[in-house]
Amino acid sequence: MHTVLTRGNAILAYSLSLLACLTFCCFVSTVFLDYRTEAKINTVKVLVKNVPDYGASREKHDLGFLTFDLQTNLTSLFNWNVKQLFLYLTAEYQTKDNVLNQVVLWDKIILRGENTVLDFKNMNTKYYFWDDGNGLRGNPNVTLTLSWNIVPNAGLLPSVFAYGSHSFKFPIDYSVSPV
Repeated sequence: MHTVLTRGNAILAYSLSLLACLTFCCFVSTVFLDYRTEAKINTVKVLVKNVPDYGASREKHDLGFLTFDLQTNLTSLFNWNVKQLFLYLTAEYQTKDNVLNQVVLWDKIILRGENTVLDFKNMNTKYYFWDDGNGLRGNPNVTLTLSWNIVPNAGLLPSVFAYGSHSFKFPIDYSVSPV
C-alpha cells in the first residue's frame, strides 16, 4: 500500500497541474483581445526655459512646462483578467543630436473598480520635461501619446498605445515669467 505522504504528494501534484492548466486557459482566453481605445489630448499652455542642470553638468539645458487636457474612456479595457492599468503620457520629439527623444511626463495607476472615464482639464505634468541640451526651444514637432500597461491576473504584460495623439510646438523664445 501507499503511505499517507505518497498519497498527499500525488494529490498535491495533480492539483498544481490542474491549476497550471486552468491558469493557461485564462491567459489564452484574453491574449488576443484588442486593448486599444481612443484618447483625446490637447495642450493648453506651453513654455520653455533655459535653466542650469545642477544634477549633472552645471550647463544650461531646456526645461519645458506644459499643461494638458486628457479625455478617454477605459471601461472597455477591463475584463476578468485585468487587475489594473498603468497609464503614462509620453512626449516624443527629434533634435539635431538625437533622432528619437522620449520623455514620460505623467502617469497614473487605475485599479479594478475605480473610475475609468478620465476627463482631466488643465493638468500639470507630474515629471520634469528636461532635454539633454537645447532641443526644446522652437522645436516644431513634439508629439504627446497616451500609453498603458495592462497588469493581468495571468499572462503577458502588454504595452498598448491609444488611438490619437497630439502634436504641438515649443515657442521660439525662452520664458522668463514664473510658472
